[in-house]
Amino acid sequence: MHSGSLAIRAAQAAGVNITYKILVNDAVAMTGGQPIEGAPSVPQILQQVAAEGVRHLHLVSDEPALYDGMAGLPAGVAVSHRDGLDDLQRRVRELPGVSVIVYAQVCAAEKRRRRKKKLLVDPPRRVLINEAVCEGCGDCGVQSNCVAILPLETPLGRKRTIDQSACNKDLSCLKGFCPSFVSVEGGSLRKPARSAVALPQNLPVPDLPALAQPWNVLVTGVGGTGVVTIGALMGMAAHLEGKGVLVLDMAGLAQKGGAVMSHIRMAATPTGLHAARVPAAQADLVLGCDLLVAAGKDALATMARGRTHALLNTDVAPTGAFTQDPDWQVSPEAMQQRVRESVQDAETIDASTLATALLGDAVATNVFLLGFAWQKGWVPLGEAALLRAIELNGAAVAMNKAAFAWGRQAAIDPASVRAAAGLSAPAAVIQMPARLPSLEALIADRMQRLAAYQHPAYARRYEDFVREIAAVETQRIGGDRFAREVGWSLYKLMAYKDEYEVARLYVESGFFDRVDREFEGDYRLKFHLAPPLLSKRDRQGHLVKQAYGPWVATAFRWLAKARGLRGTPLDVFGYNAERRAERDAIDDFMVLARKVANALDASRLGTALALARLPQSVRGYGHVKHESAVAAHTRRLELLEEFERTGVPVNSTTDACQFLSP
Repeated sequence: MHSGSLAIRAAQAAGVNITYKILVNDAVAMTGGQPIEGAPSVPQILQQVAAEGVRHLHLVSDEPALYDGMAGLPAGVAVSHRDGLDDLQRRVRELPGVSVIVYAQVCAAEKRRRRKKKLLVDPPRRVLINEAVCEGCGDCGVQSNCVAILPLETPLGRKRTIDQSACNKDLSCLKGFCPSFVSVEGGSLRKPARSAVALPQNLPVPDLPALAQPWNVLVTGVGGTGVVTIGALMGMAAHLEGKGVLVLDMAGLAQKGGAVMSHIRMAATPTGLHAARVPAAQADLVLGCDLLVAAGKDALATMARGRTHALLNTDVAPTGAFTQDPDWQVSPEAMQQRVRESVQDAETIDASTLATALLGDAVATNVFLLGFAWQKGWVPLGEAALLRAIELNGAAVAMNKAAFAWGRQAAIDPASVRAAAGLSAPAAVIQMPARLPSLEALIADRMQRLAAYQHPAYARRYEDFVREIAAVETQRIGGDRFAREVGWSLYKLMAYKDEYEVARLYVESGFFDRVDREFEGDYRLKFHLAPPLLSKRDRQGHLVKQAYGPWVATAFRWLAKARGLRGTPLDVFGYNAERRAERDAIDDFMVLARKVANALDASRLGTALALARLPQSVRGYGHVKHESAVAAHTRRLELLEEFERTGVPVNSTTDACQFLSP
C-alpha cells in the first residue's frame, strides 16, 4: 500500500529477475494493530500485481483451504500451505522475471488481542511440554521463534515450558523434533481457586504528587504484555480528571516479544506540556514491567539519582535470543544494580509470579505494578479515575481491578500478598541449573534415577566408574571438580531417552496428574511423535512427526513396563543406528575420561572440565541430536589438541570419546 507497489512495477518494467514476498497480516502491527489503509483483500492485492504484468503468482497461507476457489483470485494463482514456503521460494527463485509470493496470515499478536476481546474465535487447543521428556535442545524455539517458550530450571538441567498467558496458539512449536509436546484439545485452563481469599479492603490512601511541574512516567516492557495499555489507562484517567497528558508509545517493530516503552507526561493543565517524550534524566517514575528493558541504555538515560523512583518486576522474561540460544543467560542482580545506581530509590517484586498465582493470568502483571506504584505515592492520579479508566478499557475489567487492589496491598504488606497467593518466598531468578552440592549427593541422586531407568546393577556401574575417576583426581590434583562433571555427563549418556524411557517418563513423572490439575472440562490429549519404525521421512531424510490420540497413554504404560528388554536381542528399537550410537557413546566417554584423569594436572584442569562437559551439549532427538553431536565431535578434537599441548599427550584423537559418531 506504499512504495512497495512502485518497486514491483519498476522491476517488472525492467525485466529484473527477482521474487517479492508480500506479507498480508491484516494489521499494521508496528503501530498497535491498526487496519491497513484501504483494507485491501488478498484477491485485490493479487489482482493489482497481476495487472502490473507479473505472471508467477503464488499465495501461501496457514489456512489455504480458505482461498481454494475463492472468487476474485486471478487465474493461475497457486495456493499452498505455509509449511511449504521454503521449498516454494527455492523453486520460484529459478524462474525468469518477476515473481510474487503473497503470504496471508493474520498477525499472531493481533489474533491474540482479538480473542481477548471476543472478536475472534479462540481455538480450544493448547500445548504442554513434558519437561521430564524435554532435552532442552531448543528446536521448538528454532521452529516457532516464539517467546512464549520459557526456560525451566530442573535438577537435570534447563528444560522448556509454555507460558499459557503469552501463547498465541500459532502452534508452530509442535514442529520441534521432540516427543515432549502434547496438545490439549477441548476443555479449558483451570482458574486458581480464589473464593477463600478476599480482595484487600479499606487500604490507606497515599499522598499523591502535586503537579506544580510536569510528572513524567516511563513504562518499560515487552510487546504483547499490555505495556501500551498502562499508558492508555493513565492517559484516560488524567483526561477524566481534567489534567493535561501526553502519551507516546515507543513500540517500533516489537508487537510481540520485543522492547516497548510508553512515555506518559502529566501536568495540571494541557498548557503545561510541550513534548510527549520523557526528557533525559527527568523521569519521576520508571515502571519496570520488564527488567531487561528497564536496565537498557534508553531507559537508563531518563533516570536521575535525585529524582526518579523505580519499581522493577524481578521475573525476567526471556528475549528473542532465547529462541535461538538454548543456553541464553542473564544476570537479574546486575540489571537491578544498574537501575539502583541511576535512581533515587527502587522497589523490586516478583510481580508476574504473584499476579499469575492470584489472578490466573500473567497479563495482570502490569496493572498489579501500577497499583503498587500508586500506593507508594508515585502516580499523580486519583484511584476513582484509574478504576474508571479500567472500566472504559473494557478488557478483563474485574481481573484488572483486582490486580490494582493486590498491587496496592503488596506495597503495604508484601508478605500478606504472598501468603494469599500461596507462595512462601520470592521466585528464583532465571539462572543456569546449579550443580548438586557434593559428589556424594550427585552419585546418590543419579544412582536412584538409573535404577529406575534400568536396574540397580546399571546404577552400580555408574557409581563404580565415577568413584574411580574421583580417586584418580584426588591423587593427582585433589578435589573432585572433574569427577563431578564426569558424573553429570555420564548419567546423561547412560540415561539416553529411547522409546522405553520416553514412555516411562510420561507414566512416572506425574505428567498426566499435572494435566488434570491445569485443565478442566471435556478435553482429550494428542501426542506428537515420530516413531522410527512407523514414521515417514521428509526430503532431508528427517523423520516426520504425526499426531496420535489418547490411546498412546495406554501404549506408554505397556512400553514402560517393557524397558527390561533394553539392550537384549528382543529390543526391537535397539537395532537402529541412533540407539547403537547412544550405547557406544557410554563406553567411548569412559575411555576418554580415564585417559584425561590419568594425565590430569592443575594446568590442564580447565581443558579437562570442558572435555568432561561436552556430552551435556549433545541434546535433542533424532537429527537434532545428531547435529549437536557433530558440533560436540568437532569441539572435542579441538580440546584434545589443547590438552595435549599442555603436557603428556593422550594416545591419539582417534582413541577419544565418540559421543555420537557423526
